[in-house]
Amino acid sequence: MNNSKEMAKIACRALEDKKADDVRIIDISEVSVIADYFIIADGSNQNQLQAMQDAVDEALYKAGYHVKQIEGNQRSSWILMDYNDIIIHIFSKEDRMFYDLERIWRDGKQIAPEDL
Repeated sequence: MNNSKEMAKIACRALEDKKADDVRIIDISEVSVIADYFIIADGSNQNQLQAMQDAVDEALYKAGYHVKQIEGNQRSSWILMDYNDIIIHIFSKEDRMFYDLERIWRDGKQIAPEDL
């Protein structure tokens, strides 16, 4: 199993542990050089978004993966976590609909978390 797939699995599990809504994975490895996977999820409120970020960061850190950069903070409605091979987007429901990354990256392959 390649690292990016393992990282995506760990991140999805951490998001689901925090009751993230509508977790989606887009394999962008054949359409972009920026990463192999985008993981997109949304939550109901700021506390949940922060808990989702903390859970992903802790789970990946324990597995030996370190975040390159995080955009967003406790008051953000969009948190971006860049791990080089995977990029995790944690949104409020409103921002997720507004930015619609699934449409923008529709050339990538959508993968269900259980299919990783």
